[in-house]
Amino acid sequence: MSALAEEANWPREIIDRDYGARASVAPEVFDAEMRNYRGRSEEMRVHASHLDVVYDAGSGQTIDIYGTGEGPRPVFVFIHGGYWRMLSKHDSAFMAGMLASHGIATAVVDYSLAPDVTLEEIVREVRAAIAFLAKNGRQYGIDPDRIYVGGSSAGGHLTGTVLAGGWHQQFGVPENLIKGAMPISGLFHLAPIANSFVQDWLSLDASEVEALSPAANIPDVGCPVVVAYADGEPAGFKRQSAEYDRLWREAGFASELIEVAGRNHFDVLLDLASDDTVLSKALVKLIKG
Repeated sequence: MSALAEEANWPREIIDRDYGARASVAPEVFDAEMRNYRGRSEEMRVHASHLDVVYDAGSGQTIDIYGTGEGPRPVFVFIHGGYWRMLSKHDSAFMAGMLASHGIATAVVDYSLAPDVTLEEIVREVRAAIAFLAKNGRQYGIDPDRIYVGGSSAGGHLTGTVLAGGWHQQFGVPENLIKGAMPISGLFHLAPIANSFVQDWLSLDASEVEALSPAANIPDVGCPVVVAYADGEPAGFKRQSAEYDRLWREAGFASELIEVAGRNHFDVLLDLASDDTVLSKALVKLIKG
């Protein structure tokens, strides 16, 4: 059993504390950051290229694409967080301007939310979004051979499920589809989550914990990743990031672990809106080399 899986046996109050992202900041700080997410994302509408593109006929879920130009561009696919039950693509486009200035497109994914759907369905939808861009990206100004993925918190988990093995054949895409990834403040093993307050809306069973945990499904074909988190994170998110970085390197793939100083679980992500932060520089380097 991995160290992260063993956390499921810890007392519930400790798990809740270590994964209580919202409780790690004052209510007014949380509310302000949510306003920042939405406000800065709305400002990026000037960079919008294609809005509300349906990527999955079954669910009707859509993506927004920003910052395309002449010729196909590399794309950063961003998957929002919110503990799988809140936020949307409308809160998640604030990196589009920074990336557009470097000739990089941004695709922001919407997905169905728990508890209306299962986590298995959420994972399927996000994988469908990646497959859609691989097959149809060129008509939207995207180079399907240069797809990079990232996300924050629950979006970091979903980034890991895209990196995981075992799903590509079902969607008709190659295993080396993703060329790089940046999970931020991610969750990579769901065992402790299934014994926390989050279980109230996820209702995970043991088989789902195993199948949907990126740390339990490291692929045979990997890519370079940057695993990032804030120094003000709750302890569980720090442990999850450090362990995923270790497992990725142990599998023989390139990984860089970054702790972002002076940031919390929520404002760390907004560093991607600026050109001169550790996080944005690492992302541009990942994509452009």
